[in-house]
Amino acid sequence: MTKILLVEDEPDMVLGLKDNFEFEGYEVLTAADGATGLERARTQKPDLVILDIMLPKLSGLEVCKMLRGEGFDKPIIMLTARGQEIDKVVGLELGADDYVTKPFSIRELLARVRAILRRTDGTKRKLSRYKFSDVELDFETYRAKKGGQALDMSPRELELLRYLIERKGETVSRERLLEDVWGYESYPSTRTVDTHIAKLRAKIGDSGSEPRYILTIHGVGYKFVDPDQRSE
Repeated sequence: MTKILLVEDEPDMVLGLKDNFEFEGYEVLTAADGATGLERARTQKPDLVILDIMLPKLSGLEVCKMLRGEGFDKPIIMLTARGQEIDKVVGLELGADDYVTKPFSIRELLARVRAILRRTDGTKRKLSRYKFSDVELDFETYRAKKGGQALDMSPRELELLRYLIERKGETVSRERLLEDVWGYESYPSTRTVDTHIAKLRAKIGDSGSEPRYILTIHGVGYKFVDPDQRSE
């Protein structure tokens, strides 16, 4: 059973989240302050940590930094009530995998948890770099080149491309892309995916009626193929 550690000091929120996550089949551990959360993460070895930024004793940012410094490599989702972009940026720089701003729907948080657990797949590490044809991708620095020239690609476009490359040869549905890449269980329209795919194709030189790298599987979704490594 997947074990989740919830570090949150609002009792009503803890109760609501705990009930919902247990209903979904997760084992839930809780802590009401940063110091206790840090200790439970060390001793209980959760598969995922949901960590509020504003906590007594130790802040969520401090807990995240200390855990990553000690080699804790499981996913961490930060909760923040602040609207300040700096908190989100700092949290991600300290090693958080995602953040959710309060107020949020439990459905959204559940979707993000499922997506992150599926992306990380236990101890599986994310792809950091990849090269195909004359395209070079660095997912750690969010930089891309084609023919040695820098490509203007957004973090979302790069994450979408990384997701497809990590599942090279596998057809991925638009719905799954929305949940895993965008972090939502639903989105206004699956056309969002189509729009991003069209932009990606244009940037990597994969436009036209017969794309070579990002293939459309009609009625299903998309598949990434590397012609230089084709084994099918």
